[in-house]
Amino acid sequence: MSLQAPCRVLIVDDSAVVRQLLTEILSRDRGIEVVGSATDPFMARDMIKRLNPDVITLDVEMPRMDGVTFLQNLMRLRPMPVVMISSLTEQGADITLQALALGAVDFITKPKLGVSQGLEAYSEEIIAKVKAAAKARVQALTPSQSTKAQAVAASAPLKFRTTDRLIAIGASAGGTEAIRVVLEMMPPDAPAIVVSQHIPAAFSRPFVERLDRHSAMAVREATEGEMVVPGHVYLPPGDRHLEIVRDGARWRCHISDAGPVNRHRPSVEVMFKSVERAAGANAVVAMLTGMGDDGSRALLELRQAGAATICQDEATSVVWGMPGTAVKLGAAQEVLPLHKIAGRLLELAAQPRNAAA
Repeated sequence: MSLQAPCRVLIVDDSAVVRQLLTEILSRDRGIEVVGSATDPFMARDMIKRLNPDVITLDVEMPRMDGVTFLQNLMRLRPMPVVMISSLTEQGADITLQALALGAVDFITKPKLGVSQGLEAYSEEIIAKVKAAAKARVQALTPSQSTKAQAVAASAPLKFRTTDRLIAIGASAGGTEAIRVVLEMMPPDAPAIVVSQHIPAAFSRPFVERLDRHSAMAVREATEGEMVVPGHVYLPPGDRHLEIVRDGARWRCHISDAGPVNRHRPSVEVMFKSVERAAGANAVVAMLTGMGDDGSRALLELRQAGAATICQDEATSVVWGMPGTAVKLGAAQEVLPLHKIAGRLLELAAQPRNAAA
């Protein structure tokens, strides 16, 4: 796709109403051309060959062949950017997370039919995600073979002191799989990790449960006032911000229902700012793949406060928005490929504070 040409999109959905609505929304943007719509994967397969789209929007649940099976075949035979369209149900969340593991770039929930309220924000979101997908690096990450991680990033044992270090990770588009990759490489006694990932409320618990199955650490949704302890990973509950507050020599979780920041709740910016206040130079922070710039300025403030900061590199990021902006701001001490980030976080966390800063 040339820089001048619009992004060519194929819509795959068994609902005529959804197909029409998505076509109307996407066609409003000059940078997008809807080249066709298909009612099922079999029709889509033929249209892909004929129309050569840049991006596909793919319904998660369809008759004849479900979206995940079609995606699996597509990523094996003709990898291309795919944005999944998912229902706000537990089953829809599980299937969507599977699709992201197979290489889908991003996802968005189905539009609420007949409800005009919120449609403008929905339109902005799907247009932004489709355009970002057109520039994304398509990479089908290899699914883990075990339910709990076998790999440990560091080759030698690392010693961690209970309250010395706090690891913080922020991500957006592509982050559900990037976070899994990082957590799979963490040992069970790693320092506490706090995570902010842009995700719909209904997807939060299934996402946490999936991470817990793939990590030697205990992964959980944080609760108000909960103490932050080593060997645990904390994510915000659905549609809430996670903040870290200091309580004497300890850290605790604060769950906030304050308004969205940078259009997101949970927001990476909110969590990173709280980590800077509570942990300062004791923090070791990573910005992973993501669209937009949420958290980029807070990462700069963390670096200025003495925290060790890492950004995922462009080559391994699905979308190099958040980490790319952070790098341009000078917020990153180091820029690393995804597979090296877990090991480096552990090395930095094991160093005395002045050595890591």
